[in-house]
Amino acid sequence: MHSQFRPCIDLHNGQVKQIVGGTLHDTDVKQLQTNFVSTQPAEHYARMYKESGLLGGHVIMLGPRNDTAAMSALSAYPDALQVGGGINLSNAQQWIDRGASKVIVTSWLFPDGKFNMNRLDQMEKLVGRDHLVVDLSCRRTKNGDWIVAMNKWQTLTDVQVSKQVLEQLATKCSEFLVHAADVEGLCNGIDQELVVALAKWSPIPVTYAGGASNISDLHLVTKLSGGRVDLTIGSALDIFGGTQIKFDDCVEWNRTGTLSF
Repeated sequence: MHSQFRPCIDLHNGQVKQIVGGTLHDTDVKQLQTNFVSTQPAEHYARMYKESGLLGGHVIMLGPRNDTAAMSALSAYPDALQVGGGINLSNAQQWIDRGASKVIVTSWLFPDGKFNMNRLDQMEKLVGRDHLVVDLSCRRTKNGDWIVAMNKWQTLTDVQVSKQVLEQLATKCSEFLVHAADVEGLCNGIDQELVVALAKWSPIPVTYAGGASNISDLHLVTKLSGGRVDLTIGSALDIFGGTQIKFDDCVEWNRTGTLSF
């Protein structure tokens, strides 16, 4: 069993972009660091993923004015893409009805930065466990712990990523999505210790994102996790203006699990 490449479509102001993690603010737009802004619409990438037979990709809406772009991606590749960003009890089922295979929920689970199990119970009852992904994107503290971050990774919550937490939440959802916010978009290497921890602690599938810089990272994640953690690659990909990793090589890896290039 080998880890899979999971594709992504990150949306900001209706455009497909690759953003350096931790630089997206609601108020201070000057801090935003962008690696790539696409001239192609979201559905272009969705069609590409469909033609390549890629499953489990995620569409992330970073802030407002992204609904139309997200809907166009879902129309191009229905029942195959997960949608996250601003998901709550009032719109989750709507996104499933629009063609999302699953909804990804983060900040809504943490009112005032504190985890609310009742909200997760409500969401699971609404869309069903099989249609629910919990985003536990995190930042690392000085003492080495990973703390779940919300509000575009700007606010630390009261939840530490741990075996106990993952086992508890896994009863309510079918997957975890974990961006390592401190290395996201930097293309300087993955957080290897986090990948190992996720593989060891999570009883359900996990997709890790952040820092991938070489096609060999797919082999590395497979080795570190025993194939139990999948990898999202963004800024390093040639389809997002990157020079380090070819999209076609990732598709080939998913088919074969070998690096022949």
